[in-house]
Amino acid sequence: MSVGSSVFSDLAVHHVEFHVTDAVWAARELAGQYGFAVVGSRQAEDHLSVALRQGSTILVVTEGLTDGHPASLYVQQHGDGVADLALRTADARAAFEVAVSRGARAVIEPAARDGFVTATVGGFGDVTHTFVQPPEGSAGPVLPGLTPGLPDGQVPEAGPAPGLGVVDHLAVCLESGTLDPTVDFYRTVLDFDVTFVEHILVGKQAMFSKVVQSPSRLVTLTLIEPDASAAAGQIDDFLKGHGGPGVQHLALCSTDIVSAISALTDRGVEFLRTPDTYYDRLGQRLDLARYDVGQLQSRNILVDEDHDGQLFQIFARSTHPRRTFFFEVIERLGARTFGSGNIRALYEAVEAERTQTHDVL
Repeated sequence: MSVGSSVFSDLAVHHVEFHVTDAVWAARELAGQYGFAVVGSRQAEDHLSVALRQGSTILVVTEGLTDGHPASLYVQQHGDGVADLALRTADARAAFEVAVSRGARAVIEPAARDGFVTATVGGFGDVTHTFVQPPEGSAGPVLPGLTPGLPDGQVPEAGPAPGLGVVDHLAVCLESGTLDPTVDFYRTVLDFDVTFVEHILVGKQAMFSKVVQSPSRLVTLTLIEPDASAAAGQIDDFLKGHGGPGVQHLALCSTDIVSAISALTDRGVEFLRTPDTYYDRLGQRLDLARYDVGQLQSRNILVDEDHDGQLFQIFARSTHPRRTFFFEVIERLGARTFGSGNIRALYEAVEAERTQTHDVL
């Protein structure tokens, strides 16, 4: 194994950082609606960051307090959204040096604070990757420089966690013609592998997708670009609304998606509705390995399967002013793919419902 490969062999998601307009409001929403617990905040002259946790999932929301802070510049162009996918590693300095030597853009040089070592390189678009080396054997703070609660010392009530403890994947929308160069970046710079490739056709829309995963299989990016030969669709809409490439959604794992969606709905989270015809056709598509059709239909949960098993998934309705970013909740029973069959099945169900309505009229 090469030096570079050994450096990246243990990569895992440490945290996902959002740049936001109002960090306190964003933290309260994540606590109130999604059950994340605030673990601390960090305030400086030019920014305010709040860290939240649920299981092993750590989310950080950062607000720029000056016009020139990166969070302020990000929000001006994109609105609130994912700005950094931080990667845990045993040696942040070595990871930074190897990545830069292979062509990654250096953003922040390695630095040590409170026992942590961090360093940042560019990823896709203006989204970065911060290598995080936590203190050895530490069960202390999740990030350096945190003080308990919010800046006012208060801690939002999170209530019982709905069990969204692991980041499954991030879906990334890319401009047409940039999918392969982005895949090459992750392969040659960070030793990721391509684990899934497909061309998805939905009506007159189409998109190309490639999934890349870290050697540990703990970091997964679903990279998507629109098929320029087809009609403009949802990926084009994201690129226009977001102002360039970026993270369309963050998928969080659940071990009991039926209970999780019930809890999230009670908290006020709204999910995309699924036509009844989707469930009318479900029995023709597969035999359910868990739950029954009624449990899934009442909660609008989708089902798909591959050679390794089944997955259950649902997409939250976007609350972003530009209708770009949203969350996904997913439960895997062995399946390793990403529900492309759901996209086709859902589209066919919508078309069937439209046709039926037209015939009645």
